[in-house]
Amino acid sequence: MGYVPNMEQARELLQTYNKDEFHLRHGEIVSGVMGYFAQEYDPEQAEFWKVVGLLHDLDFEMYPEEHCIKQQELMKEADLDERIIRATCSHGYGLTVEIKPEHMMEKILFATDELTGLIGAVAIMRPSKSVDDLELKSVKKKFKNLNFAAGCSREVIQQGADMLGWELDDLISKAIAAMRSLNPGMGL
Repeated sequence: MGYVPNMEQARELLQTYNKDEFHLRHGEIVSGVMGYFAQEYDPEQAEFWKVVGLLHDLDFEMYPEEHCIKQQELMKEADLDERIIRATCSHGYGLTVEIKPEHMMEKILFATDELTGLIGAVAIMRPSKSVDDLELKSVKKKFKNLNFAAGCSREVIQQGADMLGWELDDLISKAIAAMRSLNPGMGL
C-alpha cells in the first residue's frame, strides 16, 4: 500500500537523489503551484498535491535518460503510496512513459511543470526579475519564440491545456497567479 510522506519527509527523499539547487528549487516551485491549484480543485488534499509536485522529478537529476521510469522503482523502494507514484510519473506521459494523466491533479502537474520553467525564464529577463509584474502578453510572446527557454516544451504545455479543457491563455494566467502566490518566500 505504501505511505504518503509529509512535506518534510518528501524534502528529505528529494534531497537523497537531488543535490543541484536548480532541481531542488524547481521541485519547491512546482510543489507551491500544485498547492495553489489544490486550494481551488481539492482543498482537503492540498498537502498531497504539494508532495506530488515536490517529488515529480525525483529521478531526473541522477537518471535523466530514465526519467519517470527509474522514479517508479525508487518510489516503490521508499514504500510510497501508489497514488504518488502514478501521479508523479504521469507528467512524463508521451515522453518517457505511457501513464496518462487522468485526475485533475495529474493534468495540472502535466500542464504546469514545463510552464513554470518558461514563466520563470521570462520573469528573470524583466527589470524586476519577478513574476509580480509579469503579464500574460509577455509570456505569450516568449512562448512563440521557440529559441527562448528552448528546453520548455511548448507542445507539452499546449497538450496540458488541452487535457484540462482550458484555453492556453487561461492556463498561463493561472500559472502566473500561482507563482505570484509563492512570493515573497520563493523570490519569484
